[in-house]
Amino acid sequence: MLTRLLRTYLRPYVWPLAAVVLLQLVGTIAMLYLPSLNADIIDHGIARGDTGYIVRTGGWMLLVSAVQMACSIAAVYYGARTAMGFGRDVRAAIFHRVIRYSGREVGQFGAPSLITRNTNDVQQVQMLVVVTCTMLVSAPIMCVGGVIMALREDIGLAWLMAVCVPVLVLSIGLVIMRMVPQFRLMQTRIDTVNRVLREQISGIRVVRAFVREPYEMRRFDDANRDLTETALRAGRLMAVVFPIVMLVLNLSSIAVLWFGAARVDSGEIQIGALTAFLSYLMQILMSVMMATFMVIMVPRAAVCAERIVEVLDTDTTVVPPRQPVTELSRRGELELRNVRFQYPGAADPVLRDISFTARAGQTIAIIGSTGSGKTTLLSLVPRLFDVTGGAVYVDGVDVRDLDPDLLWSRIGLVPQRPYLFSGTIASNLRYGRPDATDEELWTSLEIAQARDFVEALPEGLNAPVAQGGTNLSGGQRQRLAIARALVRRPEIYLFDDSFSALDLGTDARLRAALRPATADAVVVIVAQRVSTILDADQIVVLENGAVAGIGRHDELLDTCPTYREIVDSQLTVEALS
Repeated sequence: MLTRLLRTYLRPYVWPLAAVVLLQLVGTIAMLYLPSLNADIIDHGIARGDTGYIVRTGGWMLLVSAVQMACSIAAVYYGARTAMGFGRDVRAAIFHRVIRYSGREVGQFGAPSLITRNTNDVQQVQMLVVVTCTMLVSAPIMCVGGVIMALREDIGLAWLMAVCVPVLVLSIGLVIMRMVPQFRLMQTRIDTVNRVLREQISGIRVVRAFVREPYEMRRFDDANRDLTETALRAGRLMAVVFPIVMLVLNLSSIAVLWFGAARVDSGEIQIGALTAFLSYLMQILMSVMMATFMVIMVPRAAVCAERIVEVLDTDTTVVPPRQPVTELSRRGELELRNVRFQYPGAADPVLRDISFTARAGQTIAIIGSTGSGKTTLLSLVPRLFDVTGGAVYVDGVDVRDLDPDLLWSRIGLVPQRPYLFSGTIASNLRYGRPDATDEELWTSLEIAQARDFVEALPEGLNAPVAQGGTNLSGGQRQRLAIARALVRRPEIYLFDDSFSALDLGTDARLRAALRPATADAVVVIVAQRVSTILDADQIVVLENGAVAGIGRHDELLDTCPTYREIVDSQLTVEALS
């Protein structure tokens, strides 16, 4: 998965990567040339007292060092830009994939996991790209070049390389084998911490209302402790790597000097050549160490890549049509014909054999007990889910055959939990229609019974809105969400229990103002309160996912026991008659 992800998203950066390889090659060659020049200065300059040779060779060393430094800086620059571009592209791909998911796929992964995959997981793979461009590319060049240059200085000490390099690789490899499972476990632990924290922040009012702070603190402590312990285990193992590396490097230096001194004494090698051999051996070991560190990063990046690719490979169950309908001849008609819906793996369907028709100017109300499938039914119209049986028609065309943008442009949805985006009141109202004028915004606010409290704010339409609208009350959020749908002026309004946070007086005024504003549109209202749907042209009563009755209020009181029970539980029949 890691190779596939890198190959796919690094393809646009072939030329910057080629530049990185070329620059690293030149820089590494320059680095390998420096010990040889230093050996020449010692053997031919200092030993003979030739100051001119020292100055000339020293000048060459300065020039080579400048080339090596320039190449390294340029390589890091191009490598960093490539890695940042890679991360940007992968995050964008995940976002565009998730934004097309239906409710089923979002529920399958869960919001905390999707956030982790688009942030922490991408960051881990991105870090691998950075380190690869800055370290791994130069490591094999340095290792091979170092061996060649070391043998060029003295073949008699070559056996030391054959001993030191395997010892270093074996020592670090044993540590890495124990680190890999910890890195795999760490990503799961991060998901858990994100999930718990997100739940607690979202449900902070419930936590405080039921005085569950101690329990939630313990729950977060447990998740946090699990992550901490896993990270500490991985950290302790990583901390062992550096002493092992330094031990092998220092022992190697001692061995070179010990055995090299005898060869210098016998005249088989000069002091400068011994110094160069020691430098090359250090470079070889450092390159092996860099490659080993890459091996540490690869397993964690591979786990992250698997999680990223899992999101990118998951297709939405709401598939756009191959030949979508892009124009509609009718206007303002919604029909559900023998609709059935069942969640994957569920024993029974949530909805079965639902049929009704609504035309422009009509208000359809849907009522039923909790869990009867009201919200699920409403979600089938904008294709948040696809029906598993029957069909939903908008303006005479099956929604599965409509171009998604065309379908959504005909619908104004006010969800059960109204969500406002961070910004201003005006930016939220213009979310579905960016070109709406201020006058149209005020008109929609007036219909939604929100004009008074918006005018009371010092900034008016430019008043700030926090993420999720948390700086507003539940009723204010509902009214702004209704106003947002009104600004769009769609053909079909879908109100999913959108009046539940309003008092009866505000509810009545809002419904009265809605009638003329939606006279040429289909209005579908999901409600719990009977008073909200008294004047509906048609009331659909759901019970256990099936239609228990369809008709007006007066008719259902006589013909539908389920509806009568709902009415009796809220109001007296005489008061509503």
